[in-house]
This record gives sequence, C-alpha cells and structure tokens, in this order.
Amino acid sequence: MRSGFTADDVETQAGRRFLVTGANAGLGFEVAKVLAARGAHVVLACRDADRAGAAMQRIVDEFPAADLSFQPLDLADLDQVRDAADAVLAGPRVDVLVNNAGVMIPPKTLTEQGYELQFGVNHLGTFAFTGLVHRHVDDRIVVTGSIAHKGGTMDYSDLGANRSYHNWQRYQMSKLANLLFMFELDRRLSAAGRATQAIGCHPGVALTELTRHLPFPLRSMTPLATPFFNSAAQGAWPTLQAAVGANVQGGDYLGPQGLGEISGRSGPARATGTARDPQLGRELWRRSIELTGVDPGL
Repeated sequence: MRSGFTADDVETQAGRRFLVTGANAGLGFEVAKVLAARGAHVVLACRDADRAGAAMQRIVDEFPAADLSFQPLDLADLDQVRDAADAVLAGPRVDVLVNNAGVMIPPKTLTEQGYELQFGVNHLGTFAFTGLVHRHVDDRIVVTGSIAHKGGTMDYSDLGANRSYHNWQRYQMSKLANLLFMFELDRRLSAAGRATQAIGCHPGVALTELTRHLPFPLRSMTPLATPFFNSAAQGAWPTLQAAVGANVQGGDYLGPQGLGEISGRSGPARATGTARDPQLGRELWRRSIELTGVDPGL
C-alpha cells in the first residue's frame, strides 16, 4: 500500500472557490489545473494578464469544463495588493486561499516600496494580501515555505539591501518569514475563534521556472538531477494536500516524504524550532504591520 498524498487523492471540489496566487506557471499552475479538473472555480491571481490568459487556455484545452477567472495581483507593489484585495472582497467568498507566488534568488531588485524583492514579495506582499482578505476566506489559508527556511535568520536591519545583498541568504530569510507568519496566523485565527485555518507546505526541490536564476553550471546539470527531484506537478502535491487534504489541521506543515524532503509523495514535514517560535512570530507580525500598513486585526 502506498503512503503519502498525490494529485490522485484530490476529491471533487465542485461548488468550491479557490484563489491561487502565482498560478500562471510552475507549482501554482499545476495546483490550479488539478483543482479545476476536480470541478472547483479557480481564481488565478497573477501579475501578468497575458501569461495568466495563456495558462487559463492551457487548462481549458485539457479540461474544457474548467471554471476559471483572473485577478490581477502584483505582490511587489503594496498599492496594487490593496487594489487586488478590494476586488476579491467585492466578489464571492473564497473557500481556500493558496499563497503560492514567490521569487527565488534574483539579482538585487527592490519592490515599489523599496524592500528587497524576495522579502517584499514572498513575505510582505503575502502578509498584506492575506491580512486584507482573510475574513473573506472560509476554510483554509495555505502558505508556501521551503526547506531553505532551515538556514534562514531574520535580519530587519537592511530590508532595502543597501549594505549588502546575498541572494540565497535573502531567500532563506523570506522562507523563514513565510513559516513564522503561517504558524502565527494559525495561532491568531484559533485565538479569535475562527474556523479558518492556516496550513504550511513546501515542494521539496521542484524543477520550475524559479530555478532560472541559478548559476549556469547548476542549471546545466539540471537534466542529470531530474530523476532525483520533483517535477512541477509532483511539487504541487503538498500544496494540494494543504488546500484540500483530509485530516489536515491548522498549523500543519506538509512536504515530500522522500530523503531530505526533496521529492516524493506529500505528508508531514519538519519545520525548525525557530520557525515555530511564538515570540519570533509575534515580532514578525508587528514589524510586518509597520512595514506594510496592513493590520489583519487578529
């Protein structure tokens, strides 16, 4: 008997509404496709309308009955995040919010508000969008982490990367922030008596377009490593389990079950004690409100 969750375990989602950020490519696309194939209405919340439209067409080509819509969302601009949240709040309620969008080890880039891009998009944009729409979400809020969080440390002293920029260290910090946020969000939702739960996940090492910023020697070796890593479709399994899996509870963290959580079917994953630290979670929450101007009211 096999153990672990895959896309085959996703049951019908007819009548349910999912909002998936960054759904035009990679993990987000695979999540959107599976949910649409199971009858859900899927909102693709993406920065680029043309790419979102192309992704929607690819899903419809495979599943003609797919029920899809597009929501503009640029997590690198907090003003646009507010506009997107207003649009979501004006529409039907959402059963599950899947925070999937992110960036990985780009050249030094700043958000519209002047924060380093990875922390700005992966955490601050996600925090602000979730903070604005969480009352409109009935069931689950999914936050995507990474095994990279295990080497992360929170450093608030240079969020604009003015003194230094090391792309991998910044990525690790942003992924630690994702998990600190997820655990703190679930604690606060529970304390407020909300039925909505926050759940974390990570894809292991999945071959998606996020790897485009890897140094050329590493990118050139990708075909040799492919058998040991997850495809984008396989990397989406933990996200799907977090979004719809049975026996999943608030505060759970899910990832691949293979060696080192790199690949394989989805199940319980290991988050560091740092990621679970309530004091660090409260500090990040407070600072995130200051940096984004968004107070989730929890």
